[in-house]
Amino acid sequence: MENLLEVVGTMFFKDSKLLIDKPRSKSTFQMIGGKVEKGETVREAAIRECHEELGESAIFDENLFEFVMDFIEIATSDPSKKIHMNIFRYNGELQGELTTSEEIEKFMWFGINDDRNLLSNTLKNEVVPYCIKNGLIK
Repeated sequence: MENLLEVVGTMFFKDSKLLIDKPRSKSTFQMIGGKVEKGETVREAAIRECHEELGESAIFDENLFEFVMDFIEIATSDPSKKIHMNIFRYNGELQGELTTSEEIEKFMWFGINDDRNLLSNTLKNEVVPYCIKNGLIK
């Protein structure tokens, strides 16, 4: 593969909606996730990013992460950059509270009737269509 940026995203669902977040530095909502760091597996990166982005009050079981797909996408933040996106699904219910941070401005539970123009390329082109096709969001 060419020199791709390895990234991860995790899908959390509640009431047939997908949890997404809006970083303060970006104009669109993204998946819960981020870059894989050196020496980290994609699974370790997904779990670390969930801890970082959801805040200390969010409670989830690290054993309930399931790898579901990967794909190549154009980075929303830099159209000249391609990313290798690794997607996990959380097979449980997220407990506790979501906490915004210096990095994360707000969270949203995205449903089928919400505005797709709010979404990053990854969500718009791959993840939301996957979720609709598989009946995960309604």
